Amino acid sequence: MRFLGFVVVSSTIALGACGGGGEKAATDTAATAAATPKADSATTAAPATAAPAGTAAPITGQTVEVKMVGDDKGYRFEPADIKIKAGDGVKFVMVSGGPHNVAFDPATIPADVKPQLSANMPDQQGELSSPLEVNPNQTYTISFANIKPGTYPFHCTPHLAMGMKGTITVQ
Repeated sequence: MRFLGFVVVSSTIALGACGGGGEKAATDTAATAAATPKADSATTAAPATAAPAGTAAPITGQTVEVKMVGDDKGYRFEPADIKIKAGDGVKFVMVSGGPHNVAFDPATIPADVKPQLSANMPDQQGELSSPLEVNPNQTYTISFANIKPGTYPFHCTPHLAMGMKGTITVQ
């Protein structure tokens, strides 16, 4: 009986700790959202084609869809190599074999592009790394507005060793 009581108490504490993290994340998101209008007000002084570092730039063109897949054929992005125009967006859809994410190696992103790309990636779990998507049909969209032309390699962090990578070429 004592063991059962211990298990119940331990489980309650563990679940309480897990539940508390969600409230903090919601608070952090709210704090970020509250800070955004201040940054947006600064854009009135800036040229219309450039957002200040740290300000997300909205998608002004089309959005290309990329599937994140893990199955008996392997782990991959479909398509893996994408060509877009500046201002377009890329929407990643978790299909199977998760968890998946979209990450850019900070060492491969030019220093003058990194702040804008980071600002255009909401809810990062690490530097230039999206959250892990675990459920089918979850999506993550990245704006390539105010990103200069170039080729930007990306990968799925959990499946990088299995070759899940691709490139986005901004024309």
